Amino acid sequence: MAALGSPARTLRGLLRELRYMNAATGRPYRDTAAYRYLVKAFRAHRVTSEKLCRAQHELHFQAATYLCLLRSIREHVALHQEFHGKGERSVEESAGLVGLKLPHQPGGKGWEP
Repeated sequence: MAALGSPARTLRGLLRELRYMNAATGRPYRDTAAYRYLVKAFRAHRVTSEKLCRAQHELHFQAATYLCLLRSIREHVALHQEFHGKGERSVEESAGLVGLKLPHQPGGKGWEP
C-alpha cells in the first residue's frame, strides 16, 4: 500500500474538491452537509495516545480513496470537454485539421475548360 500522507493534507484536498464542485452554484462550500460531515468525522477520529488507532487509519484510507475519486472525476470531465468530438465535420474542416487544402475549382462544380 502506498503512503497516504498526513490526514490534514487529505482533509485539505477533500475541501479543495468541495470548493471546485460548489464554485458553479455560488454557494459557500462551508454551508454544505458534506463539509460538516467531513470536519465532524476527522475531528472524531483524531490521533489519540494509543499506539495504533485503527479507526483513524481506516477513516484516512477511505478519505484518501474518495479524494482520488473526486479528483479523477473532475479531471475526466475537463479532458472530456476539451477533446470531445464536435460531431460530423465537413471535408474542408477535416482537411484543415491535418494541414491540407482541397483543390480549388475556378468555375465551380462541373466546370469544363
